[in-house]
Amino acid sequence: MKARTDDLRIARVRPLVSPAVLQEDLPLSDEGAATTDAARGAIEGILFGDDPRLLVIVGPCSIHDPIAALEYAQRLRAVAPSHASTLQIVMRVYFEKPRTVVGWKGLINDPGLDGSYRINHGLRLARKLLIDITTLGLPAGTEFLDTTLGQFYTDTISWGAIGARTAESQIHRELVSGLSMPVGIKNRTDGNLEVAIDAVQAARHRHLFPSLTKEGAPAILETRGNDTAHLVLRGGSTSGPNYGAEAVRGAAALLSGRGLPEVVVVDCSHGNSQKQPSRQRDVALDVAAQVRTGTSPIRGVMLESHLVGGRQDPVAGRPLVYGQSITDACLSFDETLPLLAQLSDAVSSRPRRT
Repeated sequence: MKARTDDLRIARVRPLVSPAVLQEDLPLSDEGAATTDAARGAIEGILFGDDPRLLVIVGPCSIHDPIAALEYAQRLRAVAPSHASTLQIVMRVYFEKPRTVVGWKGLINDPGLDGSYRINHGLRLARKLLIDITTLGLPAGTEFLDTTLGQFYTDTISWGAIGARTAESQIHRELVSGLSMPVGIKNRTDGNLEVAIDAVQAARHRHLFPSLTKEGAPAILETRGNDTAHLVLRGGSTSGPNYGAEAVRGAAALLSGRGLPEVVVVDCSHGNSQKQPSRQRDVALDVAAQVRTGTSPIRGVMLESHLVGGRQDPVAGRPLVYGQSITDACLSFDETLPLLAQLSDAVSSRPRRT
């Protein structure tokens, strides 16, 4: 009798909806498509062209409640027009969370917050929320963690990110090379920049790699390379914060030494704030001061913000605080508004870029 050698540790196999079927069930609206397309062009212009505005990616650390997320989007959409001449505001809509060991992996993987892993339901929730947000006229940005899940909603995304834990991953660099939007790649968790710059460089090249089509069939994808890949500074556990003017200049010099555009986005959270939400203000104000000089390579910032500030842990049998993060602690929406105003003022008062 032939010994069994395959799937020895697979306990169960469940069907997964295909991206094509989900997109047919939940089609992107004409308004959402127009929002996404226009924002991609604007972001590219800010990062690499003549658009003098600042890119601001702002929103919850992660989405666990689509209703609260949509309310956040409505509030953000209401204030965005007052900064339209200075800021390109993109809502942070993150559905996947990387885990060092174990933990909640995000709305798509576990929408019930209970270990039931109803992934098909999570994908529906995620796509529906993105359609609702972009239909409002607000662009969306997200992190690509699982390299196949993006097939379900990349048509709704205006700006993408590769996180600090996956910047070194070959398959994520290949993924970026085929994505349709500008993508920021974060420095490694210890603060190492070279790995992220390697990733930016690699993502700008043509790649061929196995993946899945929209219909869910295995295929070899050939990409053209993504010349909008850029560096995101998020601080590090070893190197410390890297948002200051000297650190930003150093990062720009490394990019230039590789023949890459001197384009930097600063993440005001994570290592730069030491995961203390109030310190995001300090980072944002420092960035505003650098932007005001008119000579900084900073083209964008990231802020973690939710309806209610701080964070909470889900506890069985206890209702969650509505609009408060269950992952990293965030600024409240009311605390975020003055920072948007400060960043807007910095852009409007700086000398015009030449």
